[in-house]
Amino acid sequence: METQKANDRHIIWSNVNLYLDDWRDDLKEQLAENGYAPDEITEARLYEKMLDTNASYLDDERVNLNIQETQPIIVIADLGRWNGRFQGYKMIESGNIKDCLYSDTDYSEWYVDKLGDLRADAIHHDGTNHYLYRAFKDGTTSEQIERLQDKIYLGVATRSDITRVTKRLGDDIGKVYGWDFPKQNKSREQAR
Repeated sequence: METQKANDRHIIWSNVNLYLDDWRDDLKEQLAENGYAPDEITEARLYEKMLDTNASYLDDERVNLNIQETQPIIVIADLGRWNGRFQGYKMIESGNIKDCLYSDTDYSEWYVDKLGDLRADAIHHDGTNHYLYRAFKDGTTSEQIERLQDKIYLGVATRSDITRVTKRLGDDIGKVYGWDFPKQNKSREQAR
């Protein structure tokens, strides 16, 4: 999987590149309205308030993206570890898009790319993980799911392998935010 350029993405939520200067005036106003004296509005308090406010926005996005797919979602991972890059996957059995918006890394950014795929970049002390989220298509058999999982595990899954049995999530997400994506190439996106 390749890293997306910043202008190729519709960002859903991020805690990457938060700059206090972008938040400072609004946060000072909020703290003053909540009874904080000017000498109590320190840089540390402003920074903490920025992080707390931004984290609450993630909860809001989970509410916005409470979208139930008919099948489970597979997270296809390109993991950056201390000893190199590795492929992997995780299943989100609930099939609900809101359940994609969880991470245990230091920094995360969820976005929909220009092709309509939900993705995330998750930064941690050993590197960056890149995630692709896709829902299995209706009618996909357990054997097809297992075959895709094996190919991912072995690091040989191609885009065609993935699109054969899964569908992008950006169309459903785009309905929430008013985002449009190019029509899918049906010859590649249809199950074979």
